[in-house]
Amino acid sequence: MKKVLLVACVLFSGLCLTSCEDEELSKSTYALQESASVVKWKGYSPVLYHDGSFQIQSQDIKVVDGRITSGTFTIPIATIENFDLPDEVKPMLFEHLKSPDFFNLALHPTASFRITKVQPIATVAEGDNYIVTGDFTMLGQTHPISFPANINLQGSKLELEASFKLDRTRWGMTYAADPELGEHHILPEVDIQFDLTVNRK
Repeated sequence: MKKVLLVACVLFSGLCLTSCEDEELSKSTYALQESASVVKWKGYSPVLYHDGSFQIQSQDIKVVDGRITSGTFTIPIATIENFDLPDEVKPMLFEHLKSPDFFNLALHPTASFRITKVQPIATVAEGDNYIVTGDFTMLGQTHPISFPANINLQGSKLELEASFKLDRTRWGMTYAADPELGEHHILPEVDIQFDLTVNRK
């Protein structure tokens, strides 16, 4: 009888450990690898463009059964970089972009994106396999956005790549948005590119 009880206890313990391990694998928390992640931007006028990047931060990305279910990403506006201008000109661009004409850094030091839904694409096109939906906050305003993305999960590493357009005027960034300004007009839509790498905690 004691042997039967001992075997039963061992089997029960094994089942519990297996169940816990399966649950751990199916539901995990990931953190952004900041050194390998970036948000790129590109803005246009009728005659030229400027492009650059922002750093991005996140510590609470939830993955269930291999699929992202939630996560909040913070973009510190002060980390803005420019790729196309000479070094001696960049400070003037940064000063203007951080002013109330654009990001109003003094009042709104960060922008953020909170994932609310990630849905698989039935027919994969151009490498994108999911539609990501969430709330984007900038200049104190929050509006929903959706965009296609390529999400690749391999073991403890997850990569997300996405390219889409963002209409800055939806968040009240209306500086030089009037087409009547001619070559001084700044187009409302900005190209955004996410290149994100996250690792399981």
